[in-house]
Amino acid sequence: MSDERVQLAKMHVDDEMRAAVLEVLDSGQWIKGAHSKAFGAEWAEFCGAMAGTPCSNGSVALIAALRLLDVGPGDEVIVPSHTFIASATCIDQVGATPVFVDVEEAYHTLDPDGLEAAITENTKAIIVVHLYGQPASARVFKISEQHGIPIIEDSAQAHGATLDGRKIGSIGDLATFSFFPSKNMAVGGDGGAILANRADLAERVGPAVDHGRQDKYRHDFLGSNFRLSEIQCALGRIQLRHLPDWVSSRQRVAALYDAAFTDLDGITAPATRPGAGHAWHQYVLRVSDRERFMEHLDSHGIATGIHYPIPCHLQPVYSTHPQNHAGSLPVTEAICADIVSIPVHPHLSDSEVGRVISAVCSYES
Repeated sequence: MSDERVQLAKMHVDDEMRAAVLEVLDSGQWIKGAHSKAFGAEWAEFCGAMAGTPCSNGSVALIAALRLLDVGPGDEVIVPSHTFIASATCIDQVGATPVFVDVEEAYHTLDPDGLEAAITENTKAIIVVHLYGQPASARVFKISEQHGIPIIEDSAQAHGATLDGRKIGSIGDLATFSFFPSKNMAVGGDGGAILANRADLAERVGPAVDHGRQDKYRHDFLGSNFRLSEIQCALGRIQLRHLPDWVSSRQRVAALYDAAFTDLDGITAPATRPGAGHAWHQYVLRVSDRERFMEHLDSHGIATGIHYPIPCHLQPVYSTHPQNHAGSLPVTEAICADIVSIPVHPHLSDSEVGRVISAVCSYES
């Protein structure tokens, strides 16, 4: 066995990216330059959205999206509990109340029946999370349309995913993305984007991350400085050109895992929703004895992770929330107790994929 550890994620850096950094530095235009404008437009075009803008990270993208929908005190926003904490705390950041909903056991995304049951007269928006790159159910979008409630696609892990032939990011009223270094594409640090699919939102999405500015000294609505640097936008444009190949590579690795892990005792491989093009940000197994399984893979030089061990509704930050008790979202709580992520990034060699498969298959539950 090779002594080199198989990493859970690996960043891509090349000479074109290095040259782009120097080009921006030498230009003196370090913010709000040609790369910033082009990256927003190119990302929107890639996703099939009406308009888009880069921003400083995926968390503030969610905050800005909620502000664009005029969500505030007295409002409720429905969100799954099985997600990264920022999907929920963005709601508190604008003064609204998160209403947590369980997920589908097979796909780990927002349960449509739970969503419908959670809607009240105070529901102002729905945040649907395409967790791990798995597109959420099309029923979620139909329910939001039937009730006239706008939907935000939290697509932080779903770059390049599709649902029924449509790119993720083009279906909801708004969509947000993260370009954190471990994501399917990155920008050399924290980064994010907001996409709009309604004309009234499309004209405001750029100003939302630039002080609500329409021109240099005119500010039409409350915005913030959530801009992304010119260097990072230049890097994002380069990474975007690689993204389709990287997603294809992730899908190839996932298919090899699916074939190898079909009948293993104590291990359940992830399912892909019919009609979905999974982007495989994470390949997440369910394992009966998680700690022992992770120790086994570690002994074979395979990195693992847990995304995520504590549901949002049980986090200490929500200690006073009415759903902050065990048993309130049973599917989410069961999933969080036994999930394990294994390497699926596009830079895995065939040998490394083989090592992962061998290590998983040699585990005895």
